Amino acid sequence: MSPTLRLATPDDAPALRELIAASARGLQQDDYSPAQIEAALRSAFGVDTQLIADATYFVAEAAGRPVACGGWSFRRTLFGGDDQPGRQAERLDPAREAARIRAFFVDPGWARRGLGRAILTRCESEARAAGFVAAELMATLPGVRLYATLGYQAAPPQEIPLAGGVTITFVPMRKAPL
Repeated sequence: MSPTLRLATPDDAPALRELIAASARGLQQDDYSPAQIEAALRSAFGVDTQLIADATYFVAEAAGRPVACGGWSFRRTLFGGDDQPGRQAERLDPAREAARIRAFFVDPGWARRGLGRAILTRCESEARAAGFVAAELMATLPGVRLYATLGYQAAPPQEIPLAGGVTITFVPMRKAPL
């Protein structure tokens, strides 16, 4: 069965939390330690309900359940779920600032089937329609491979602090023009 792509709704949040956890634990274990993954699941890898409210977050669904998700934002926050400290809800200026590509996760059983690419294509299209000419994101180490293939340029990696004194390496990336 081919997944269908649709906007996420508030009712999706519990299933998205499960998908995000399964994705992080299943697809990031070669790049991050179990302690990093679990700490990130408490903040950096959570559901961002602002994206859902803004109608900029998508779910790829198969057999009635989410198998991939991701979105874009016209707000300043670059990464993290509802529990991530330092969130900034201010709107970006599309003439001067880049749209944010946010919170991409794929069920391990559905990995490498083009779902991330399909969601990213939709996000970039919508960001362009909103007047943005560039996009930026904070990639996980496994995500760098996908985004680089699709034209995003990496900046030097950054160590991001998480709960319990744990840090995680993320890579800022940018694509211009979209």
